[in-house]
Amino acid sequence: MEFKEFPQLQEKLYFEELENGLKVYLLPKPGFNKSFATFTTKYGSIDNEFVPIGQSEMKRVPDGIAHFLEHKLFEKQDYDVFEKFSAHSASSNAFTSFTRTCYLFSCTSELSENLTTLIDFVQTPYFTEETVEKEKGIIAQEIKMYDDNPDFRAYYGIINNLFKDHPVKIDIAGTVDSIQPITADLLYECYHTFYHPSNMLLFVIGDFNPEEIMTLVRQNQAAKEYVKADEIPRQYPEEPDYAVTKESVLEMEVTTPKVFLGIKDVTKDRQGEVLLKNEIAVDIIFDLIFGSSSAYYEEMLDKGYINDTFSYETNFESAFGFSIVGGDTRYPDELASSLREKLESISTMAFNEDEFNRIKNKKVGRFLSALNSVEFIANQFTQYAFNGVHLFTILDILEKLTIEDLQQVAKDYFVADRFSTFKLLPKK
Repeated sequence: MEFKEFPQLQEKLYFEELENGLKVYLLPKPGFNKSFATFTTKYGSIDNEFVPIGQSEMKRVPDGIAHFLEHKLFEKQDYDVFEKFSAHSASSNAFTSFTRTCYLFSCTSELSENLTTLIDFVQTPYFTEETVEKEKGIIAQEIKMYDDNPDFRAYYGIINNLFKDHPVKIDIAGTVDSIQPITADLLYECYHTFYHPSNMLLFVIGDFNPEEIMTLVRQNQAAKEYVKADEIPRQYPEEPDYAVTKESVLEMEVTTPKVFLGIKDVTKDRQGEVLLKNEIAVDIIFDLIFGSSSAYYEEMLDKGYINDTFSYETNFESAFGFSIVGGDTRYPDELASSLREKLESISTMAFNEDEFNRIKNKKVGRFLSALNSVEFIANQFTQYAFNGVHLFTILDILEKLTIEDLQQVAKDYFVADRFSTFKLLPKK
């Protein structure tokens, strides 16, 4: 078992890659009352075209199948997963994102028992045609519920404006129509391809002895038959280097309009520290321009263009990237025009050194504070690990980031033909 120390953070991260390819990370937190574990596969909603394990040809599967599979893994032939966790005082959950599916639990005792339950239930699938058909009705209702949600429609509305064919534009749950062709056999095929240990990562954080926990995981995996598999060939559509729709409007039964501006990232196959550095730089730029302490934010607030729903986010992965800024407004046209004008000015903007350092130091402080939360570390760790970098690298990148780095990212990223506007307006 290897370990890496982060003296500045007073953290020691243990790591071992097992014979079957499973990557195990352990982060002991002496004195912490709560333990948290995540068992994650590098398989999300965008992975709808790939070569299944044991085959040689690319296959296109129905949109939403990764999310469908997440739901079905909780169903067992002879026991209830949630009851099993509850019997050992643990709370469990799962989620599917664009790029990963994560199963997790938190507990204050009986870590070994709960960790065994987590690993075993994820590694013992049970699907039948009858239960799959039943699940289609449940997920279809979930999809319809989100279709009536204005925030959800606005979020995917702006992403659809940015991307032409990339599956990131499709709801993670798929559509009512897309989930209909899903069968038990298809679920097993996706499961055996993406839930192989070599495509998964186990992360445990809490007050425990790392050697004892690693021994538990080693013995658990040694009792199961897995041969280490090769990397899964995946395929994503080629995207144009611009936003495919400059502006779109959707009318719904809402009282207050919503306006969002999106930016499409066109850099391909970015990984590791390069990817993380760009994401952090864009986040800092947004903080400088649109943060609650910025002059622009105060101006928009005074004009009544924005309210406390105004927000921004950046999502960078190796296969795609985008940023979104906006919120509710009584002046959709005015806010849309103002945001676009501001975004177009960023590429040539001269950033203030003192403001840059203030925002950077603020981010360092927030990150250090967040490290007191086992939930934060556990939920964020896998995302960064799958992109080839440790979560704790954030601090090093933040401290080394210069205002020159910021200027270069602003020039490369904030390009006018990659912008798009989405307005959600009340029905006339």
